[in-house]
Amino acid sequence: MYRKFIVSSLTLLVAACASLQRPTPTVNVPDKLKPPANESLAMIVPAKGVQIYECRAKKDQAGAYEWAFVAPEADLFDTSGRKIGRHYAGPHWESTDGSKIAGTVKASTDAPQADAIPWLLLVTKSVGSQGSFSKITSIQRVNTAGGVAPKTGCAQSTVGTTARIPYTADYYLLTEK
Repeated sequence: MYRKFIVSSLTLLVAACASLQRPTPTVNVPDKLKPPANESLAMIVPAKGVQIYECRAKKDQAGAYEWAFVAPEADLFDTSGRKIGRHYAGPHWESTDGSKIAGTVKASTDAPQADAIPWLLLVTKSVGSQGSFSKITSIQRVNTAGGVAPKTGCAQSTVGTTARIPYTADYYLLTEK
């Protein structure tokens, strides 16, 4: 009986560990944000940080000013809440193991939540050492909250001022199957 208990416990433990290594998507995205059929989810990486904007004169409108996006600055976490990297200008995602990827926006759609930055599909390439991010080929930015440019406060007198707007998002990192 004791032996059956150990075998059953080990089976459950192995199944639990396997499910932690293979997260499944928990959000429905529009078709244009779906990754290519030859890619699958490698990991879900929650992020918490800021979107940085700068007050600038509009290029195409004399005497008009706008908040222009500069860069993200966020910490990246694993699904248990442990910090595993950072996200910054480029855009880049860098793991604590030294692996790093750069992304290019392929598609964008408004976030379902008001006053949240758009959801994105990005194609990526490795620009760092080998590691947990080096095989990532696409990223979906979903479940965004906050991060949109200020609606007021940008004028000739405030040109050059920056605003750091808090945001959170989930980054779905994908690899080729």
